[in-house]
Amino acid sequence: MFEAVIFDWDGTLADTRRVIIASFQRALREVRCEVSEEFIERRIGIGSAGTFREVLLSAKVHFDEELIARLVAKKIQAEIELSNEVKLFDGALAILESLQGRVKLGLASMNNGDVINRMLKVLNVEKFFPVVLTADDVSNSKPDPEIFLQCALKLRSNPDKCVVVEDSIFGVKAAKAAGMGCIAVLTGFYSREELEKASPDLILNSLTEKREVLNFIFH
Repeated sequence: MFEAVIFDWDGTLADTRRVIIASFQRALREVRCEVSEEFIERRIGIGSAGTFREVLLSAKVHFDEELIARLVAKKIQAEIELSNEVKLFDGALAILESLQGRVKLGLASMNNGDVINRMLKVLNVEKFFPVVLTADDVSNSKPDPEIFLQCALKLRSNPDKCVVVEDSIFGVKAAKAAGMGCIAVLTGFYSREELEKASPDLILNSLTEKREVLNFIFH
């Protein structure tokens, strides 16, 4: 049995796809850079700064960290402005309600703190997460396990007593590197075959499969 559950946000609990892509593209227009939606989708989870670096490298656009910081700030502003368009995935609220009071709950997202705090408030789910860590709190992006290990520390749980719920291969790899259990959901941008290669303990189509989630956590 696990004593703590750490959720990812984008693509796991919340359907933020359209808002994230629109925010990245709005920021990139400032440097006259165009990139496909898929390019952005496949990098959700590594953090905004990392995604901008990869986009600009791919487009052969010269950049420095000052430019990256400016683009991240523009992306954050756009995402906050569009936050009312974000919805929880089907089953997400029911899972959170079923777990509250039974295990410790944490949120660990490589999105930025202002964005996550705004979305938690808009969707009225702040109460579920006494511990929230974002890209602002760590030095290394997923698949580095830092954010999950820091979250476990704040939850006062040993890593082997934590299970992570993720949608990306970066997140799954980070969870496994942290020595944690991992449930992967197919609500992000990765196929079952891709996620299987990262070796999660369980793969679900969505969080509507509540019984499977609870059985894994409380086995």
